[in-house]
Amino acid sequence: MTARRRAPGRVAVHLLLWGYGVVALLPLVVMVLNSLRPTSEIFTTPLGLPASPTLNSYARVWTEASFSSYLTNSLVVTCGAVLLGTAVSALAAYPLARYDFAGSRVLGAYFLAGLMLPIRLGLVPIFYLMDSMGLIDSLLGLTLLYAASGVPFCVFVLSAFYRSLPGELDEAARIDGAGEFRIFGQIMLPLVRPALASVMLFQFVPLWHEFLYPLVLLRSDEKFTIPRGLSQFFGEYTTDWSALFAGLVLATAPLFVLFVLATKQIIAGLTAGMSK
Repeated sequence: MTARRRAPGRVAVHLLLWGYGVVALLPLVVMVLNSLRPTSEIFTTPLGLPASPTLNSYARVWTEASFSSYLTNSLVVTCGAVLLGTAVSALAAYPLARYDFAGSRVLGAYFLAGLMLPIRLGLVPIFYLMDSMGLIDSLLGLTLLYAASGVPFCVFVLSAFYRSLPGELDEAARIDGAGEFRIFGQIMLPLVRPALASVMLFQFVPLWHEFLYPLVLLRSDEKFTIPRGLSQFFGEYTTDWSALFAGLVLATAPLFVLFVLATKQIIAGLTAGMSK
């Protein structure tokens, strides 16, 4: 009787999830289809199937628009920012979560305050700061900015995972003669690996699509990231929609591969605390 009562609820949940999946995938399907036909055909039948599919737009984007350079810059900036921000956050979250020292709560609140202030609000002061440091039109400056923007969120998440670990692990390691850095690197850090994978992914996705700060801080075409480079397809009077859709498909492909490869780690990171 219980199974029969739950059956309609399960069907409703499955229908809701499948409906959401269709709605979420529909724009991606339209983007791929429109990248396989010329701009003139997109205006006539924007939601139809390509009459004669072609990869000319991909070839033009990769060669004429220097998409390979944009892709390299995006990978360097995003991966560098994610690795640097996660490393700093892991080191900062560990003492905040595992030690009770004077000012620990104030310092933790300081990191949490970073979640309340969107980084876009600091556009003008950040621009002047970067200019005074000579980091305008620099991939290094953009990387450091992105890394700093992800630290509050990472510290918040990693601190919760560090607190969930039993205190007996620290005590047993210290009795065996292990130092603090060894405890952190060989015991604590491997135990929060699912959380590290989750925060790295949650940093990677928004930074990969970030457009505002590359627009403000970058000047040279050879240093543009993908969002900044794709904006050049928008002209004052005309827009090459076919090439733009092709560029969007190429820009989305790394994220798709990342989600496929990191699905298990993401689920483990999001559900690690449910059994505690």
